[in-house]
Amino acid sequence: MTTLGARRTGANSDEKLVKSRQRVADHGEVFTPRWIVEDMLDLVKSETERIDSRFLEPACGSGNFLLPVLERKLAAVRARHGRSDFEKHHYALFALMCVYGIDLLPDNVAECRENLAAAFIRFLGPSSGSEWYRAAAAVLSVNVVQGDALKMTNAAGEEIEFPEWGYLGRGRYQRRDFRFDDLTQRASASVGLFEAFEEHEIFTPIRTYAGMTVLEIAE
Repeated sequence: MTTLGARRTGANSDEKLVKSRQRVADHGEVFTPRWIVEDMLDLVKSETERIDSRFLEPACGSGNFLLPVLERKLAAVRARHGRSDFEKHHYALFALMCVYGIDLLPDNVAECRENLAAAFIRFLGPSSGSEWYRAAAAVLSVNVVQGDALKMTNAAGEEIEFPEWGYLGRGRYQRRDFRFDDLTQRASASVGLFEAFEEHEIFTPIRTYAGMTVLEIAE
């Protein structure tokens, strides 16, 4: 059994855990070391290796938790769909669609998006068309937001909204938007943020989009 508070032999002592003392004082910002992140994710290992499981980090920083989650999901994509370039690409984008983040600080949000996009691009390889990178940027622009997770408001003071993405197969995706505060009420009444309770008004999406291709998402 691994104890999360124990220091693992070989841990990266050069890993940067704070950006500045002022940010620690103002925002309590301290990043979690990668080895602790991996140990914590191992506690829900089966979920991290499910392509369609959804993860929300309410203080995402530059992606210390979300990046390893995405990397595990992409490894699952390679193992299950690596023989088909078409399926590999589409399920990789779906894996990216299933990670969500909120952070108070705009530079953290930008870095988190960049780090997740970079992992996605590395996975697809340099020969993939630009529409995949643009689609990833479009997804991350709505999945990773600047805001206050406790107040459930974005940087403009408006209610945070998140999209629920689904892969319909044959290269098409479904998007439905929900209010974050509605999702938290749903999560308390079920087993996940996006479990289906459409019969109750509070769980009705505020917007539903027609099925979209990668090109349409990238526009």
